Formats: sequence, C-alpha cells, structure tokens
Amino acid sequence: MVVDGVAYDGIEFSHPGHASVRIESEGVVVYIDPWRDVVDGEPGDADVVVVTHDDDDHYDPDGIDAVSNDATTVVAYEAIDTSDLGRPVTPLAADATVTVHGLSVEAVPAYNRADGDHVDDDGNPYHAVGEVVGVVVDIGDTTVYFPSDTDFLDDHRDLRADVVIPPIGGTYTMDRHEAAALAEAVGAALVLPVHYDTFEAIETDAEAFADDVEARGMRVELF
Repeated sequence: MVVDGVAYDGIEFSHPGHASVRIESEGVVVYIDPWRDVVDGEPGDADVVVVTHDDDDHYDPDGIDAVSNDATTVVAYEAIDTSDLGRPVTPLAADATVTVHGLSVEAVPAYNRADGDHVDDDGNPYHAVGEVVGVVVDIGDTTVYFPSDTDFLDDHRDLRADVVIPPIGGTYTMDRHEAAALAEAVGAALVLPVHYDTFEAIETDAEAFADDVEARGMRVELF
C-alpha cells in the first residue's frame, strides 16, 4: 500500500518524489536532495538541507530555494560546485561528519563499481568513486541511512541503521534486489524506497521489493 507519510520513533518521513525526502523530528525539518520537479511550492520550512552529489535531480538550487528560508543550513558534499546557489554552504568531506541543528550528518561511500552492471555504453560507471556520498543522519537515538546513487558496496556492510532510504530503480543505482540485501545487511527496522518509476530507465516492481523486504523480517512502506 502506498502511503503519504511514515512515522518511526517520533520521526516523520515523507517523500515529495523521486529521490527527495523530508524528515521531521521535534520541530527540526531536514530535506535530502530536494529537486524542483517534486518540491516546487513547498513551504520553505527546512532547517537543514543535505545534498549528496551534483546530478541535477539531486543538487538543484531551485529545489533548495523551494524548501529553504533565510535560516536554513545547507550541507553539501564538498565535490559539488555550489557557487551558483547564492547562500552559505557547510561542506561535507568524504568520510567526514558535521553537526547541524543537533543532528550528526556523516558521509559514507557511494559509487557504481567499474566491474558492475551500472555502467554506460562505454563501460564507465554512472557514478564514479568520489562523485557521490551517501549520508547517515543520527536523529536522537535513531540512525537514518540515505545511500544516494550507488551500488551495494562492501563498505556498507559495516554500517548499522534503523531506517534505510535506498534507491531501487536500477540502471544508475542499485536495483530492488541489491537494495533489499543492503537493508538487511545494515540491520534496518524500516525501509523506505526512493529513486524509482520517475522515468522509464528506473521503472521497477516496488510491490515485489516490499514483499522481499518483508520476507527478510523488516518493515517496509511505499511512499
């Protein structure tokens, strides 16, 4: 069943669309990768915006402006050229952690393997090493993991997270099978899939994904 929003341990998760996610806990609002195509007209209520890489469906100045106000803190992966943003940015280095509004935001590896399935016609990974980070956000006692555009990597097996928000569309990211395995590997209690069905290349069977995740003993909700 598709739902509008999901509650977990006092945290509210909603999905404007594609890879954009809104998280609210105790009055603090976080958006991850807000994209103008799905957040246009949002109320400008973000306390924190986190950006994982410079693909235009993830780093989008118009999308950031749509969810932000004058007091919003933008945390962006340091490899992104944010000179066109027009607002201050807190850089997030690979393997680093920053603390904003009482939240810990940690960068974790994210890329497509050169020997994997998610490469272009010339054999180049759609997302090479160093171009993307995933983020682990600690909100109170809850750990939220947003892998971003990546394969399921060996590095991810060392992570632990209560809530995982994985891409499942394949082509440019892990597919639904890899995403289910990732969620199980990190010990997720709740799985919220994103980055699928926006366009033909990332169409997938979300209901089959949900069945797979539930069979592994985890709660899953389809936004």
